[in-house]
Amino acid sequence: MQAAARHYAIVTAAYWGFTLTDGALRMLVLLHFYRLGYSPFTLAFLFLLYEAAGVVANLIGGWLATRFGITKMLMVGLVTQIIGFTLLSQLNPEWTAAMSVAWVLVAQGICGVAKDLTKTASKSAIKVTAAQVGDRDAGQLFQWVAWFTGSKNAMKGIGFFLGGLMLETLGFQWSLWCMAGLLALVLLGVVLALPPMMGKNKASRSARELFAKNPGINALAAARIVLFGARDVWFVVGVPVFLYSAGWTFSMVGGFLAAWTIGYGLVQALAPHLIRRSNDGLSSEVPAARAWSAALMLIPLALAAAAYLAAPQLQWVIVGGLGVFGFVFAVNSSVHSYLILAYAGSEKAAEDVGFYYAANALGRFLGTLLSGLLYQWGGLTWTLLGSALMLFICWLITLKLPEGFSDTEKVPT
Repeated sequence: MQAAARHYAIVTAAYWGFTLTDGALRMLVLLHFYRLGYSPFTLAFLFLLYEAAGVVANLIGGWLATRFGITKMLMVGLVTQIIGFTLLSQLNPEWTAAMSVAWVLVAQGICGVAKDLTKTASKSAIKVTAAQVGDRDAGQLFQWVAWFTGSKNAMKGIGFFLGGLMLETLGFQWSLWCMAGLLALVLLGVVLALPPMMGKNKASRSARELFAKNPGINALAAARIVLFGARDVWFVVGVPVFLYSAGWTFSMVGGFLAAWTIGYGLVQALAPHLIRRSNDGLSSEVPAARAWSAALMLIPLALAAAAYLAAPQLQWVIVGGLGVFGFVFAVNSSVHSYLILAYAGSEKAAEDVGFYYAANALGRFLGTLLSGLLYQWGGLTWTLLGSALMLFICWLITLKLPEGFSDTEKVPT
């Protein structure tokens, strides 16, 4: 138990460092290129390869983590992020717009691979360490997942603020160099503190075996696509550009997204206390996922109506409404993050988690693409309506989630 808790703490701390720099990177790229005059769609385009690369990285990363061990994949993710930061820092202001966009796309793609390799390895480590204290100890697993996910998102929020602040004080290049140095220290800690073969097991031998997940994982992955698409359709481009256009500074925009993400992370950490628990780990948690999805759908609908009617003090209505959205979304996300590990088998947890987070990355990709397109076509109103539609689909999919385990096979039925 003590060794499992220590490994959990080390993995969480390593992912904190990674997430801090990843959040800062998003603000650096978004605000730096918006200041240079790039359109909303072009800004979204800069993140597309970042998100698309994550789909492949999660699938391959889960298999590789099972084949070679979680610790090695965590190390690979950190090294890859350092390479991405280094390439991005070499961006030359004298290049043409097309050359700059191509360079940023490649560097962002590398960072996207790094993010999802690291996330898959870290979440898989939780399943492996929780299994050491009881494979079906749902209470311990939910608490560890909730704290890991919540604290990670709080660090991402701090990263958003630091990204805006560093852009104003250090500039684009020096900010990237500082973040690469921080990750080098995190990498050293992982090498020295984690067992090199943690999570190593027999990997799937074919693509068919890799993709043929149980019904619970398949349904949850589909729900995850539209859940995170519903967030990023307004989060990536729509709201930051809307607030900046309303006269907010870089630090103010970064500060709002930081506060939103930190608050979202804190609620995620508290989610086990907000959800009625069941002994089997599914019969109460699955209905909760359905109920919170339905409630979340109503919020962007109300905000879209306010934006369409040009409500007085609209920017503050949006800020307040998105605060409520963040609370409900955090509970949804935390329940989903728990359910994937509840559905996953402990022997190939990395593959199951990788498959699930590939769906997560696909959702971010679709949300990012639609964020630029919808904002350019119809402003903030269209991005919020797109969010509501995705959440309706998410609710429909959660109706397919299994609510129990087979006693003989220990798989969702």
